Amino acid sequence: MSDAHVRAFVRESEEGITELNNSLLALESDPDDAAAMDAIFRTAHTLKGNAAAMGFSDFSGLAHAMEDLLDEVRDGDIGISPELMDLLFEGVDHLDAMLGEIDEAGETSVDPGDTEDALRTLAEDGTGALESDDEDGTAETDSASGSEGTASGNDGSEDDSAPADFDHGLDPVDDEGVYRAAVTLSKTDMPGVDAMFLLQDVENAFDGVATDPDREAVEDGAGADGFDCYLTARSAEEVRAGLEATSQVERVEVSTVEAAGGDRGGGREDDPAHGSAGPANESVDGEPIDDEPVDGDEPTAAEPNDDDGNRSGGSSETISSVRVDVDQLDDLYGLVEQLVTSRIKLRREMEEADIDSENLDELDKISSNLQNTVMDMRLIPLSAVVDTFPRLVRDLARGQDKEVSFDVDGRDIELDRTILTEIRDPLVHILRNAVDHGIEDPDEREAAGKDRTGTIELRADRERDHVTIVVEDDGGGIDADAVREKAVEKGVKRRGEVEAMDDDEARELVFHPGFSTNDEVTDVSGRGVGMDVVKTTVKELDGTVSLRSTPGEGTRFEIRLPVTVAIVRVMFIEVNGVEYGVPIKNIAEVSRADGVDVANGDEVVRHDGDIYPVVRLGEVFADATAGADSGDGSAVADGGNDPPGEGTPDGGTTRDGSSGRASPGDREDRTDGMLLRIREDKRPVALHCDEVLHQEEVVVKPLEGILSGTPGLSGTAVLGDGDVVSILDVETLGGGR
Repeated sequence: MSDAHVRAFVRESEEGITELNNSLLALESDPDDAAAMDAIFRTAHTLKGNAAAMGFSDFSGLAHAMEDLLDEVRDGDIGISPELMDLLFEGVDHLDAMLGEIDEAGETSVDPGDTEDALRTLAEDGTGALESDDEDGTAETDSASGSEGTASGNDGSEDDSAPADFDHGLDPVDDEGVYRAAVTLSKTDMPGVDAMFLLQDVENAFDGVATDPDREAVEDGAGADGFDCYLTARSAEEVRAGLEATSQVERVEVSTVEAAGGDRGGGREDDPAHGSAGPANESVDGEPIDDEPVDGDEPTAAEPNDDDGNRSGGSSETISSVRVDVDQLDDLYGLVEQLVTSRIKLRREMEEADIDSENLDELDKISSNLQNTVMDMRLIPLSAVVDTFPRLVRDLARGQDKEVSFDVDGRDIELDRTILTEIRDPLVHILRNAVDHGIEDPDEREAAGKDRTGTIELRADRERDHVTIVVEDDGGGIDADAVREKAVEKGVKRRGEVEAMDDDEARELVFHPGFSTNDEVTDVSGRGVGMDVVKTTVKELDGTVSLRSTPGEGTRFEIRLPVTVAIVRVMFIEVNGVEYGVPIKNIAEVSRADGVDVANGDEVVRHDGDIYPVVRLGEVFADATAGADSGDGSAVADGGNDPPGEGTPDGGTTRDGSSGRASPGDREDRTDGMLLRIREDKRPVALHCDEVLHQEEVVVKPLEGILSGTPGLSGTAVLGDGDVVSILDVETLGGGR
């Protein structure tokens, strides 16, 4: 068994397990949901067949036991109960665990015996005796063995016609007949899987499809030596062309069961690939064919029928998507990063040599298109992460005897694979807290005039180059006074500090490491870990997180993230003779510093009636350098670590918390230099620099090791001349939050 086959099985089964979880949740919510039941049964059947074809008997056996039990439920012999759903979910968890081991080691040591026995026992208790086939599908294979000769086109007699006693159940329209295709599959390690994919393609190309042996047996591997496929079509040639166009078919022989108009066929159709049964100018029914075309004639194989594009196109449809290993995609992305850096270097050298850059402009265009294409390839829908959340919320709520409805909107919103992978845990933490802290007990909700069932919503929306994810519940909300008390009790803040905070600021303390309002430690929360991870992770992804809460009404978390990372457009500035970079997405306006004013002893700029404190980068970096030389550990962001109120002559501070300099109104150079006004949603300040140099796209590398998380710095970029430039974090720079 090849590694490629195992990987294909794992990827297919991962999707199946996710679908199984979500369909079970839908059935639990509405036991009369026939569509959910059909989806569950179909998915369990597919998982069983694929695993049997791959030789994973434990996996197949467990899926088979679930399928048998679901069959009893679907027939109405067993009712849906919480115990039944718990057992089915337990089975799904075992399948997931086994799949994880198969993905890692190519085999599994998980023993699902107890769960499988419980599933079969429950099925038997509901119906008396329960017939079950062997795990590997041999029962179906044995039952189909009588058809084996027919499937291969040799039933031991000289008659090549289709079996007259097989009830295909197909009902062709007036211009169609019924045809039997004796299919021989290409030899592979997974005949059942190949048959499944083949039949899916056939269903897309033809209106009616039936198989002998039945489809379940064929997909369990009974068609390894061949099987019969019955189809409705306009001609035998259409059937042959459709099947031969698929990669799974090695050989096919087509015969007529019922010709167009209702006549029974009598033998195999002429097939140039397998020898002719009659003159080339005779039809399949033996009637002469005129050499000259007649108006209204049915298109031949060389002239596709444009009026029936769904059928004829389906049989020869090109593959529209492929699976790509993520490591290969990461390698390609790394090459694009190198290309961007080389492009920057080449442009700088050409500019220094005063060489015409017309050809380089074309290279810029091509490389930019390549970059955008690769970035788009890395985008993955949010559903890849959030589709597992309904089960998570269900289990958490059931464990606490709470009733919770969970809704997701925006599953198709796409994010970079790296961002999507990293944001999963923060979202899990928020959902855990929503169930544990937010949603009240049903009786408590009812007493408060609420519905007994609480609601949690996860919504995602994209705006240009950012995605906003909102998690909102209608629970009890966050009590700001309780947060203040806990902050003092745990030593997070002093009494005077928390009393000076407004309610929104107090609630933000839940993001502080080690903070929890739960007095009791549970499996879900209360250990003081989680929410600080949310803020840290989101910040590392160059995003923001905020919360709003109303006691008695609920809590809303809002996470704002970039769609992609690493390659960003940066504005390069000069401060004290050193070059720095500021991401352009954070800049609202660039202007000269002649608009700097003084208010309450602090330098500010005014825009549309708002006042923005001025942060002089030259002084921030000078203080940081002095702090580093003195060994006190001052960081770039600290602005010298002046205590609040001591950095200005009058003891005042700006609304942003940055300290001013002595007598800013007396500065002779106050209006020299340039200002970068930062976007309001990032930080309401204006950064002062000596000069604005240029802007370009660069590859931003995050800080690692002891430099990771350094306030004021978000990463570095290597320019074309080899210089390493620091990329500034505008939110924490110069005493920011």
